[in-house]
Amino acid sequence: MMPVMSGTEVLSVCRSDPSMSRIPVIVMTMDEDAEVTSIRAGADDFIKKPYNMPEVILARCERIIDLYEKKNLLDSAETDPLTGLYTDELFFEYIRQSEAYNDAPMDAIVMDIEHFHLINEIYGRAEGDRILKKVADMISSELEKGYGFACRPAADTFYIYHSCTSDYCDIADRMLADIGSMSFKSAKIRLRIGINKSVDRNDPPEQWFDHAKLACDGLRGDYTRQVALYDSSIHDRQLYHEKLINDIDKSIADKDFIVYFQPKYGISGERPVLRSAEALIRWQHPELGMISPGDFIPLFESNGLVQKLDRFVWEEAASQVAAWKKKFGITVPVSVNVSRIDIYDPELEDRLLGILEKNGLMSSELPLEITESAYSDNAARVIEVVNNLRGRGFKIEMDDFGSGYSSLNMLTTIPIDVLKMDMKFVRNMLKDEKSLKLCELVMDISRFLGVPVVAEGVEEEAQYVRLKSMGCEIIQGYYFSKPLPADQFEKLIEEEAEPSAKNS
Repeated sequence: MMPVMSGTEVLSVCRSDPSMSRIPVIVMTMDEDAEVTSIRAGADDFIKKPYNMPEVILARCERIIDLYEKKNLLDSAETDPLTGLYTDELFFEYIRQSEAYNDAPMDAIVMDIEHFHLINEIYGRAEGDRILKKVADMISSELEKGYGFACRPAADTFYIYHSCTSDYCDIADRMLADIGSMSFKSAKIRLRIGINKSVDRNDPPEQWFDHAKLACDGLRGDYTRQVALYDSSIHDRQLYHEKLINDIDKSIADKDFIVYFQPKYGISGERPVLRSAEALIRWQHPELGMISPGDFIPLFESNGLVQKLDRFVWEEAASQVAAWKKKFGITVPVSVNVSRIDIYDPELEDRLLGILEKNGLMSSELPLEITESAYSDNAARVIEVVNNLRGRGFKIEMDDFGSGYSSLNMLTTIPIDVLKMDMKFVRNMLKDEKSLKLCELVMDISRFLGVPVVAEGVEEEAQYVRLKSMGCEIIQGYYFSKPLPADQFEKLIEEEAEPSAKNS
C-alpha cells in the first residue's frame, strides 16, 4: 500500500536491477496471504505482523545477511568477476558432474587472443577488459545455441566445453566480425582456436584442454589460419621436445653433442686450397640416435638454450684448432656461430677471450659467424658488440647474407670481414635466373665493401665453375666435402700438407 508502486512491485524491480539484486529483502506485512507471492517474487524471508519479540526479528535479519554474505563469497569463487564465466575449478567440476548423464560427443576448445598483452600495454587495461568482456559475451551467446559451458582460466584464454560441431571457422569469423563492428581503440584482433574434437573420455578433462591448448599454441604467429585441430602427433612432438630440453645438460656433460667441421676451400688459384672450416653441431643421443640439427637448433633458439650449445661449440672448436696446430704445425681457422641471444650477453667478449687464452690461440683463428637476421633485431647493439670484438682481432662473418633482412643502406654501417652467401641462391643459380642475378649482386656488393664472399651449399661442378668465374674466392659445400668429425677432417689437413711438404 505504498505510493507509486506496491511492495511486490518494488521487490520485482530490486531483483531485476543488478545493482540491487544482491541485497537481501525481508517482507513484513499483516497480509498473511502475501507470503507465497512474496517468496516467489524473490523475498528471502517473510514475517507476519504484528510481532511481540523484536529480538527474534533482529536475529532473523542477522541470519539472512550472514547467508547472503556467504552466498556472495561463493559466487565470487565460482565465477570470473570480469566476464561472469566460471572459474576453471568450477568449470572442471561441472564437466565431471555432467559426464554422469551426458554421453554425447563433446569438443574441448581453447580460444586465445593473439598478442593480448600488447593491447593492455598500448591501449590500457580498461580497453583490454572491454575486449575480454565482449569475447566472453559472444562465447556465452554461442553456447545458448547448443549444450556447453565456458571459463576463463587465464588473462586472455578461454576454455569451452561444447557439443560437437563442424563450423568453428564460421563461429570465429562471426565473433571477429562482431568485434570489428565495435569501436575498439586497438588494432585488428586475432583469435586463435585449438580444438580437441570428440574428447576421449578415458582421459581426465584437464588433459582434453591441455591437448586443445597445444593445437591453439601451434597457431602462434601463423596468420594463414585461425583454427587448428589437435591430433596425437602434436602431443608426440611436444613430448619429444620436452625430452630434448630435459636431456641437453646431461648430453653436454657426456659429450653426446659432437662438433663436425665442414671445410672451406679457396678457389682463386690453379687448384682449390683448404683455407678454414665451419663448426657444426651434431647430437648422438644415447636413446634416440642421431638427431637432426633441424629438430633441436630451432627448439633451443626459441627458449634460449642455444646459448649453452654455442659455448660448448666454442670450447670444442678452439680445443680442436689448438690440437691441429700442435700436430701439423699449421692453423686451420674454424668459424663458430654467435646466436642472437649471445649478442646480449654482457660477458660475451670475456668468454671468447678466455677460451682463446685457455687454448693458446689468437682471435683470428676463431672467426665468428653472425646471421644477417641478428642485425635486424637490434642493429645498434649488434654493431656495438661487433665493433668491440673486431677491436680484439676477431674476424666477423655475416652468415646467410641475402636472406632478406638487411637493407643495402644498412651495409654501410655494419662492420664485417666476410659475406657468406645464402645457400638458397647457390642451389638455384643454374635453374633460376633471379637467383643467378642475386649471386652476381652479392659479388658486386662484396667488391664494393672490399670483403671476400663464401658461397655455401655448393654441390655441383657447374656451380663451382660459375662462381669462380664471378670472382668468388671461397667455397663451402658437398662438392668438396660434407661436414666431418674431427678425425676424418684431419685427413684433409694431411692431404693439404703433403703438396706443401714436397714443394719445400
